[in-house]
Amino acid sequence: MGAYTKLTYHVIFGTKHRRPSIREQLRERLYEYIGGTIRELNGHLIQIGGVEDHLHILTNLTPARAVSDMIRDVKANASRWMNQLPQVKSQFEWQKGYAEFTVSHSNVPSVQAYIQKQRQHHRTTTFEEEYIAFLRRHDVEFKREWLFEEEHLA
Repeated sequence: MGAYTKLTYHVIFGTKHRRPSIREQLRERLYEYIGGTIRELNGHLIQIGGVEDHLHILTNLTPARAVSDMIRDVKANASRWMNQLPQVKSQFEWQKGYAEFTVSHSNVPSVQAYIQKQRQHHRTTTFEEEYIAFLRRHDVEFKREWLFEEEHLA
């Protein structure tokens, strides 16, 4: 008898220093590129969305692939792709960390709708507030001072 699984993850990560680097004119192309990367990793992209300083990915992965490996590959490939575009004038980078949560099959539609409404949601909530709220909702212990890389200007 074989193994039958359906593993769904909600992944959240931001741009380095939460810079508003995901420009509207490139956003859909970036999402398509990330979707292609996930497919190459034998995953299935259910939904992707976000705003200028972060994104959310709702995806199914096979148990043969660690989520951390998928995130590493998505971030590396997307950064490389973005930095090759002539429209991107400064170095594009992602934050070092990420948040990852499992999603039950019955909750997929509500998480998908949440990701689709990111623009409206972030009219009143910052990425930092949203990120911390997710960590608390999922009972993830964290130290606030380690959550985000701070930009130190000379």
